[in-house]
Formats: sequence, C-alpha cells, structure tokens
Amino acid sequence: MILIVIALSVLATLSVGLSIWQFVAAMGFPLHRRETRAESMPRVSVLKPLQGCDAETRECLRSWLTQVGAADVEVLFGVDSEDDPVYEMVRGLIREYPQRAAKLVVCAERLGPNPKVSKLAQLARLAEHEVICASDADVRVPPDFLACATAPLNDPNVGLVNCFYRFANPTTFAMRWEAFAVNADFWGQVLQSVALKPMDFALGAVMIAPRARLECIGGFDALVEFLADDYELGQRIAQGGARLALAPVVVDCWTGPMRFAEVWAHQLRWARTIRVCRPGPYFLSILGNATFWPLCLVLAAPSALVTGAVAIALVWRMAQGLVMERKFAGRGRIDSLWMALVKDILQVGLWAAAFAGRHVLWRGERMRVDAQGRLVRHER
Repeated sequence: MILIVIALSVLATLSVGLSIWQFVAAMGFPLHRRETRAESMPRVSVLKPLQGCDAETRECLRSWLTQVGAADVEVLFGVDSEDDPVYEMVRGLIREYPQRAAKLVVCAERLGPNPKVSKLAQLARLAEHEVICASDADVRVPPDFLACATAPLNDPNVGLVNCFYRFANPTTFAMRWEAFAVNADFWGQVLQSVALKPMDFALGAVMIAPRARLECIGGFDALVEFLADDYELGQRIAQGGARLALAPVVVDCWTGPMRFAEVWAHQLRWARTIRVCRPGPYFLSILGNATFWPLCLVLAAPSALVTGAVAIALVWRMAQGLVMERKFAGRGRIDSLWMALVKDILQVGLWAAAFAGRHVLWRGERMRVDAQGRLVRHER
C-alpha cells in the first residue's frame, strides 16, 4: 500500500507539473494577433468539401465569400450529388456574390474510403491558383482570415499553415464538454507538443499550402485511404523538409445540436485517430490528467495533509481551465471551473476506449482503422 501511495503521489505531482507547463506554453503564444501583408498576399484557391447542411452551414460558407483584401481568391464547393440539400444552398450563395470567383462542383467519383479527401482531390484538379486552402464545412472565419493566415507563406521555408479552431456554439451539456476540451485544453496541448519539437502534424479545420508542396507528396489523392488526413498531410510535408506554421488567428466551428451519444462517438473517433497516429504519446497523455491522479491519491490515502494538497491541485486545475478558455474563446464561463473536472474524468474513459477497438463511426458509416491509419469499410 505504501508503494501504491508513493506511486500515486508521483503521478499526481507529475500531472500538475504538466498542466503548469501546458499553461505556460499557451500563455506565451501570440493568440489572436493580427499580422496581415495584403500587398503580398498570394492568390488562393479555397476548397470546401460538403455533405449535408444544418442551421449554421449557410453562414459558415458565406464567411469564405466575404473575405476582405482578397481579390484573387476562388472558392470551390464540392458535393457528392445535386440531391444533397447543401447543393441549392450553395447555388444561392454564389448568386449573392457574383463578384467572387466561386464554383459548385459535383464530385461524383469516390476515390477512396475518406469522402472528404476524395472531394478535395477532385476540387484540387480544378483549382486555378498556386496556393491551396482546404477547410471543413463547419468552419466560419473572420473577414480578414486569408490575409492573416497566408502571411507565414512569405517565408519560403514554410510548407503549410494551419490554425487553431474553437467550438463556438455548444447548446447541450455534451457539446459543452467537447467545447471545453477544445477551447480550454487542446490548444495548450498542441503548443506543449510544439515546445518539444517542430510541428509535424496539421490541424484539419483549415490547412493552407503551396500547390508545389502538395504535388511533392502526391496531392490529396495520396491521402484518400487515411482517417487522419490532416495528420498525414502535415507529416509528409514536414518530412519533405518544409516547416509547418501556426497562424495566431483562430477560426470557429459551428455545428447543429448533438446528443451525448453523438458527441461521444465524435470524441472516440478523434481519440482512436490520435492513438493510431501517435500511439506512444497518446498512451502517455493520461499522465497529464491533473484531476484523475490527485483524486486517486486522496482515495488511496485520505489524510488531512493529502486532502489539503489535492484540494489545492484541483483548485489550480479549475482556475487553469477557466483562464485558458477565456483567453482562447474570448469569454469566460463560470461553469468552466467544474467542467475542467468533468472533462478530465470523462477523458479517462475515452482514453481507455481508444485502446479497446479500431472501429469508428463517421457520417453514419462504421469503419475500421488499420495499424497504418487507413480506413477499411466495416463488413457486417
């Protein structure tokens, strides 16, 4: 029992230390800073793979058609068929902005098990400009986004630019949990990783790369079999000798209401994706859970001294979550205090579930992820 208490004491101390390091790394990043060089902004082709729509889709897509200081921008929207309800929505938006070079493309060919990347590959063939921006359908960007996010490309050593994303409209408890995980913790974890070594993975909400860099790795066609296409894209560009840059501008992800089961499936897909891509770091990520290990310690050794120390650790964890979410999302919510503890406890279950199987649910389709991160359709 003494050895167990000693081990839990070490783990609790380590978890708090890692959370402090994460906080320091996050506070040092120039988040939300605007740095535009419109006079040297490259011509950009924006690729938007779409499937279905919800109440937020129209405004998300509109934000790409209203970029300021971006005259030489084309936007290519890709759908599976004209029967998709988003098809008529996009047609209406294109009519609203005749001054913007925008096209709606039916990407009828299925190049691989990843439908998003299949559309990206087909849209890229039609893109006219030398800088390609790939973005998810639920991403809404500020009017100066492209002017800010393309600035790092003035450095010829930069092969890809990506940025952080925040969950903008949590409307249920489950969505609030997911929003806290992203808005308070995920961005700090990324910066903590980057502090150890240069970034060699991409964040998939928005990825901007010169066409020449994409062609060197085989384009999007080389990624159609992978679940974590953003990770693969960043890895391959970094392995080619280019640097990956994080733009300080943050984009918003807007989604319709989701129940707990839907959010859990989404988080589990994400967890299993990371576990396949980075098995070692993902296994060790449980060490940074600054709620779980202190609680385990106080359960194993419920003395006054231990209880007091654990109480201080949990107060720190709650304060850390509140401050980091406020800095990232631009607003603070009092429920961030207890949501930090809830998220950490739920994260233990997700961490364990990530190792319990290889199947993921994506857009209503059940798929298996192999050891290389490739998607295989589930056979009943």
